Amino acid sequence: MPLLSPDQDHPETADGALAGAPPDLLEMYAYWQHKRGPRPMPARADIEPAEIKRLLPGMLLVDVQRTQDGSLDFVYRLVGTREVEMRGHDPTGKRVVEAFYGKSADTVTTCYSRVVETRCPFLDDDCYHLPGQEWSPSATIYLPLSNDGALVNMVLVYSSFRWIAGGWSPEGK
Repeated sequence: MPLLSPDQDHPETADGALAGAPPDLLEMYAYWQHKRGPRPMPARADIEPAEIKRLLPGMLLVDVQRTQDGSLDFVYRLVGTREVEMRGHDPTGKRVVEAFYGKSADTVTTCYSRVVETRCPFLDDDCYHLPGQEWSPSATIYLPLSNDGALVNMVLVYSSFRWIAGGWSPEGK
């Protein structure tokens, strides 16, 4: 579960930490790279949904909230349709600790915290799978967003899936 270095890990070469990453995940990372330009990370306002329409079903936007005591909290702002279908409910507007999808709330919030603290993208290839589902996540990328270029205020998350028995595929949309 490596942190990515935007200046060293390039989606075009897909080597190092990105070796073997699914094409749709590399496409999302390349889009984030393009939107950040020379800055450490792009702002939410830089992300144009029409430019990444085919990736939207697998995308989440998560607000980063800082509490009075300095701890972090995370709230689902936008949850793509494939993510909603996979979860069996729409967690939009809920805190991640209340509506997470993963092994535990701590495991999931640790991924978000890592991105916020390092201000770097994070690739999670240790994905959670519910028995009996026809699909299986293959990798998830967490991408920091910042209004001021310094403080992460939102995390863009994209999950790539491989299908075990039919269903959605990024190539089919």
